[in-house]
Amino acid sequence: MNRNLLHTPEGVRDIYGGEFAGKLKLEELIHGKFKNFGYQDIQTPSFEFFDVFSREIGTTPSKELYKFFDKEGNTLALRPDFTPSMARCAAKYFMEETFPIRFCYAGNTFTNISSLQGKLCEVTQMGAELIGDGSVEADAEMIAMLIECLKSAGLLQFQVTIGQADYFRGLCEAAGLPEETELALRENVSGKNIFGVEDILKEQSIAEEYREAFLRITELFGSVEVLHKAEELASNERSLKAVERLKQLYGLLTVYGVQQYISFDFGMLSKYHYYTGVTFRAYTYGVGDAIVKGGRYDNLLKTFGKDAPAVGFVVVLDDLMTALASQRIALSVKEKHAVVVYEKAAFAEALARANELRGDGVCVEMMQKNAGKTREEYRKLAEKRKCPMEYFGAGER
Repeated sequence: MNRNLLHTPEGVRDIYGGEFAGKLKLEELIHGKFKNFGYQDIQTPSFEFFDVFSREIGTTPSKELYKFFDKEGNTLALRPDFTPSMARCAAKYFMEETFPIRFCYAGNTFTNISSLQGKLCEVTQMGAELIGDGSVEADAEMIAMLIECLKSAGLLQFQVTIGQADYFRGLCEAAGLPEETELALRENVSGKNIFGVEDILKEQSIAEEYREAFLRITELFGSVEVLHKAEELASNERSLKAVERLKQLYGLLTVYGVQQYISFDFGMLSKYHYYTGVTFRAYTYGVGDAIVKGGRYDNLLKTFGKDAPAVGFVVVLDDLMTALASQRIALSVKEKHAVVVYEKAAFAEALARANELRGDGVCVEMMQKNAGKTREEYRKLAEKRKCPMEYFGAGER
C-alpha cells in the first residue's frame, strides 16, 4: 500500500469527531442569526466560469485560483470568494427586482497559495449579502449582525475595525496618481510599510499636502476620534464624503449598542478591488488574520448587468474555531448519545430499545458483540465516548 495516500495535500485537512461536531454547531448558531435578520438561504456552485473571478472584476489574482477545463474547453475556477458568485446570482435571477435582496450562504472557498505559513487553501465560510440598498443603515445592519454572530458563538473579546476605500481613492484621485502607483501604494499602506510608502512617493512629483497625507494615512487608526484627524488631513470632496459616511455609520452603531466593539483604520485596504466604500474586518486573540471580512461593493453587479449597490461579509469558520479553542471557549453540543450492545439472539429486543431512545431524541449506536471482545471493553468504549451503554444478551441487559 502507498502510505502517501493516507496524507492530504498541503493546505487542506480532515475534520472529524468532536471538532467537526463543534463546527456544525457553530454553523447552526451563525445561521440562526442570519435568519433572525431576515436573510434567505442560497447555494452557488463550487466552481464558476473563470471570468466571474477575473482581474477586471477585482477579485483574487489569477495565479491564486485553482483553474481547470471542462470538456468544451471552457476555463473554470474553484471559487476563491463568494461575493462575485452572489453578484452573478442577483443579476441572473433578480434582474428586475427593485426591493432589497438578502442572501446568506455557507460553503468552502479555495485559494491556491503555496507558502501559507500554516494557512489553509480550503476554508469554510459563512456569509451574508444585502443587495439593492446603498444606505448607511444597510452598512450598520451588516456590522451589527456580524457582531451578533460572533457573540452567539461565545466570543467575548473581539474588535471590528472599519475602513473606507473611497478615502484612499479620493487622495489618489486628487493627487493625480497613475493606476500602477495607486496599486503599489495600496499594498504598502495596507501593510503599514511607511518606508515603502516613502520610496514610492519620492518617485512621484506630487504636491506636499498629498505627500503628507499618504505618509500619515498609516497612522489613522483607533477610536472614533480618528475620524476628525482624517477629516483634517483630506481636502478633496471624495475623501471628505467618506469620513462623513463613517460618522453617520458610527452614530447608527451607537443606536444598535455595539460601539464598544468598533474601531477605525483608514490604512486598511482590501486586496479585493471591487470594494467601493466602507470595509470592515473583525479581529480577536489567537488568530493572526481577520475572522470576518466584508464591505460595500456598489459597482460589482454592473459587471453582470444589474446596476445595484450591495454590502456583505464572510465569517471564516476555521479561523473562528481556532480563536475559540485558543481562548478556551467551548461550543455547547447538547446531543445525547448512547451505545446499545447486543448478542445476535437479542437483536429484536436491542432494536426495540434503540428505537425507543431514538424517539426521545437520543443518538443511538448499535453494536453486535464481537466474540473476541468482552463486555468490559464495550463499557470502556462508551466511557471514552462519554455516553451510557446498554447490553442485551444472555437474558440480561
